[in-house]
Order: sequence, then structure tokens, then C-alpha cells
Amino acid sequence: MPDCIVHICPSPDWERSLREGVYRPASLESEGFIHFSRPEQAAATANRFYAGRTDLLLLWVPVKRLTAPLKWEAADEDVFPHLYGALPVEVVTAVTPLRPDAGGLFREAAPPAVCKSPY
Repeated sequence: MPDCIVHICPSPDWERSLREGVYRPASLESEGFIHFSRPEQAAATANRFYAGRTDLLLLWVPVKRLTAPLKWEAADEDVFPHLYGALPVEVVTAVTPLRPDAGGLFREAAPPAVCKSPY
């Protein structure tokens, strides 16, 4: 299990969450969970679902700080973390821009120091 998981979030949604103190994307209501990725999965997810977007952020969340149930579930021939509950903003330890390169592709982001394992 990785130290941190990431969630792709449009900037306006995160700004609203900061005012409210909790992040509740539409998927929480429609599917019952928040989609997360392992850091190395985020670029492929962004390229598949967010092509052309330039307003995205990566929310970095240490797994050990989560209070809602986290389940690792199969999707598209891989396993992804799904959070079954709202995300309090205080458990997000880093927020980094997720921007496409000059060719329009998202690339793997380096984890912030707070999410790097010392081992």
C-alpha cells in the first residue's frame, strides 16, 4: 500500500471545499465513494477522463490520515482506492497543480516530501 493516494480535483471544487471544510465530489453522491489513485496511476486517469483540462489539482492524502473506509477495488484491469465517505480538508497534506505538457498529455507527478516513504 502506498504512503499517499491522490485525487484529481478541479480547482473550483477544491476552493469550495476549503470554504466548507470538507470535500464531497459528485461521485460521492452518485457512486457512494470518492475516486482515488495511486500516484503512478494519476496521469493515465487524467489523460483518459480529463483531456484538455488545465484547471486540475492533485490532492495528496496519506492513507494513515483517512477516517472514512478505504477500499481497494478492481477497475479497468487495475486496482484503485475508493474512499467511502467525505474527505475532510485537513487530511490533505499537499495540493499540486496537474497540468498537461505542451503536447496535451499529463505526466506522472513527483510526490511531495510529505508522501515519500523513508524506506
